[in-house]
Amino acid sequence: MRRPLVRALALAAAAAVIPLAVPAPAAADVIIGGFPVEISESPWVVALSSRDRFGGTRGGQFCGGVVVGRSTVLTAAHCMSEEVLGAPPRQAQDLRVVTGRGDLLSGVGKEIAVTETWINPEYDSYTNSGDFAVLTLAEPVADSSVIPMAASGDAAYRAGTEAAVYGWGDTTGSGDYATTLRAAGVQVFSDAACSEAYPGGGDGEYIAASMVCAGQEAGGKDACQGDSGGPLVAQGRLIGLVSWGNGCGLAGSPGVYTRVSEVVRALGTGH
Repeated sequence: MRRPLVRALALAAAAAVIPLAVPAPAAADVIIGGFPVEISESPWVVALSSRDRFGGTRGGQFCGGVVVGRSTVLTAAHCMSEEVLGAPPRQAQDLRVVTGRGDLLSGVGKEIAVTETWINPEYDSYTNSGDFAVLTLAEPVADSSVIPMAASGDAAYRAGTEAAVYGWGDTTGSGDYATTLRAAGVQVFSDAACSEAYPGGGDGEYIAASMVCAGQEAGGKDACQGDSGGPLVAQGRLIGLVSWGNGCGLAGSPGVYTRVSEVVRALGTGH
């Protein structure tokens, strides 16, 4: 089973081991089967950075995120785990949200501190259900950087809908990380197809109430390591956050995302 799609630690002395995908053949693009994207065309995509934990080679990027309010970023709950950060989020003093920077090696955009981290209390790290967290920024971003979230019943969730997933993750499934933002075109799968791909057991279980899956029937286009928490967008709205799956870009194993309608429900009643 492919576990949560965080970036592996590149530090030789790191004590923690971040779970990795099983390396699998895939197109040598990032996201898997992807294409370059200008950050100006998708300003709501952000990178999460911790140089103390992940080094400065790629600006400390380890996960993705998405701006849903001028001071509010969504990401995956597993990105905020102590296993990933090396400490509770409140103690990760150099945790930053990088906005307006498509090329991680450039100095454009801003690195904004996080003043508050709220991890979904219903998140289950075993099933990956409810895999989202909310970050509050120390300073607001522009209105143009905010993407709307798709609530329950939105047409963007319909099977066959064209969507795109964004990130700076692994280019091949073998630890070759991108330095520039990429996206891949995928299709939303039906809940029945997702459940067939992930019926439980070793490959994981698809839970329709809190997950959505997307990919291509033939494989070749997918998120991979380092893309966790990044956005799945359809019809101009956020429908998913990169969460987990089996391999990267494999036929019959679509990527699984946190269903954003569940995020909308949770934030409307609890946060």
